[in-house]
Amino acid sequence: MKFGIATFVTDEGIRPGPLGAALEERGFDALFLAEHSHIPASRESPYPGDGELPRVYYRTLDPFVALTAAAAATQNLLVATGIALVPQRDVIHLANEAASLDVVSGGRAQLGVGVGWNREEMRNHGVDPKTRGAKMAEQLAALKEIWTKDQAEFHGKYVNFDPIFAWPKPVQRPHLPIYIGGESPAALDRLAKYGDGWLPRAQTTAAELNRVRQWLADQGRTDVPFTIFGAGRDQAALDGYAEGGVERVTLFLRTQPESETLAELDELAELANKNR
Repeated sequence: MKFGIATFVTDEGIRPGPLGAALEERGFDALFLAEHSHIPASRESPYPGDGELPRVYYRTLDPFVALTAAAAATQNLLVATGIALVPQRDVIHLANEAASLDVVSGGRAQLGVGVGWNREEMRNHGVDPKTRGAKMAEQLAALKEIWTKDQAEFHGKYVNFDPIFAWPKPVQRPHLPIYIGGESPAALDRLAKYGDGWLPRAQTTAAELNRVRQWLADQGRTDVPFTIFGAGRDQAALDGYAEGGVERVTLFLRTQPESETLAELDELAELANKNR
């Protein structure tokens, strides 16, 4: 298995350039960055991780800006969103941002996507939580049109535009990979229809990985790599990912100042080396 890092880059932790360089030096192959545009003060939506919402959620840098800095400091590191909250984004701007990242990184960008969980955050972007999945499905289809057509157009219920010119196009062909986050039936349906890879969370078991792989094969999709998002250090879980045929595991890195981050990365690199 390959090993990458999943983390939050904030204004209080290590900067993305030094982080990217440190990952590449230690043999990690990818950096996946989380996104939240803001956190509403109401805090009505329960945090999926239980307990209080961690401080990093309030202070996250824009992932495309941070990943550009990481790409500029590295040669081979894959730079990815984990995840971009697509329903909250304008799809034409998203197409430009992601393609621009692919260009400036020399074809090293990956787009991890998801529908999100914070309903107040969605509503502030004008998104109805009940239809966010249907909206993202149209957005993913529209992204591919924009990236692969000289004149792209799309006419759906949630995304609608007449023919446009939109450059740059991604370096990767036909476009940068789209990794679908989530394990629900709706997420898996989007994976089969629009995804180039699956980005399940760390609690996903070997049995579930194998079940989804067989289900995808039944849909005619035998070409879908799996990347685990935000794994811990449990050896049994790491063994399960290997048993489930996972291509890459992203280990979760806490958001800390540079010196503390580098020390933790040394520990994570040792763990990765034992499981490659």
